[in-house]
Amino acid sequence: MNILTTRSYKGESDWCAIANLIDDCETVDRLGEEVSATELKLILDAPQLDKARDVQLWEDGNCKLIGLALLDMPDSTDEIEACLWFYVHPNVRGEGLEKDIIKWGETRLGEVGKKRNLPAKLHTYSREDKTDLMLLLEKQGFEVDRYFLTMARSLAEPIPTPEFPADFALTHVSGEQDIQPWVEMFNQSFIDHWNHHDLTAEIVRYWMQDENYQPELDLIAVSGDRKFAAFCDCQIKPQKNPRSGTKDGWIELLGTRRDFRKMGLGKAMLLAGLHTLKAAGANTAKLSVDADSLTGATKLYKSVGFRPMETWQSWAKAV
Repeated sequence: MNILTTRSYKGESDWCAIANLIDDCETVDRLGEEVSATELKLILDAPQLDKARDVQLWEDGNCKLIGLALLDMPDSTDEIEACLWFYVHPNVRGEGLEKDIIKWGETRLGEVGKKRNLPAKLHTYSREDKTDLMLLLEKQGFEVDRYFLTMARSLAEPIPTPEFPADFALTHVSGEQDIQPWVEMFNQSFIDHWNHHDLTAEIVRYWMQDENYQPELDLIAVSGDRKFAAFCDCQIKPQKNPRSGTKDGWIELLGTRRDFRKMGLGKAMLLAGLHTLKAAGANTAKLSVDADSLTGATKLYKSVGFRPMETWQSWAKAV
């Protein structure tokens, strides 16, 4: 393989080539919509990302994009837990580009770790049936440290009516005034989850500016004293084939604040989310869940009709 060019991300002028690369990968991999092209663009253009140094593109001799890597490094005070997302065109897989991408990610993370004077760990993900990628990661020194399930439920089946505790009201995000209390609720809800990093109002404000964001699908349970207690962020992602007649809805985030747990809010919010997705035209509801969640999330999802579809592995390597 003759690679002539590696370069950083230039923004909007690169997006057409990136979308084409993702489509070519999707045609072969059938990876579904774990991270859609639209969501990847949102990540690439995030204000906290160092676009010049944390994104890398590989082009062949015809200036065609054949590889893309993104290193996401949340702020931390004790250890840098970075995630390497990468795409390699099917026509050049197994020729060494994957190793180059991993080496780039390790080098960049090493630089950041040295600058911050913190230990660093590199993460990446693979679906359990992608044996070639799994073998490559093993040879590069990665080890599996977590499993995640993609689960689905038909919305044609009956959905129980959500039952909220007394003095709790169901509403949705309604603008700037809700951002800070939503952030506080999120961080308190996920503080005890694996690999949690606090969100900031800046990040959430950026998410809400996305053209595909629908505030009416971003549900909140509010207590009698007006405290944000639980949430269910639903999404209907852009369809790759609008004529297919199917529309997948996603339960992107579901959580309950620590001091409001054991009240049935999680199940009530989940059911409210399913009703909301169905009313918005979705045929199927999907979600991703930590298979070893300490909150018993998998059990909750199964209790309302979700069933596992795919297993994903999180791989880690100390850098």
